[in-house]
Amino acid sequence: MKSGKVRQVDCPTCQAVVLWTHSNKYRPFCSERCKLIDLGDWATEKRFIAGEHVYPDVGEDSESIL
Repeated sequence: MKSGKVRQVDCPTCQAVVLWTHSNKYRPFCSERCKLIDLGDWATEKRFIAGEHVYPDVGEDSESIL
């Protein structure tokens, strides 16, 4: 049973209120700009998933990893 209320979330980038609807193609972001800012943060490793790095068998100090 649907309640008729539209879910609201905060944009992860700018904290603006975002309506969680099918017509919002950028959800959970408020805009394409905020979506791209978030993507850039992941690409430059400003955001990351905590944990230990996994290295191949060549060793952690190897230059070939990068």
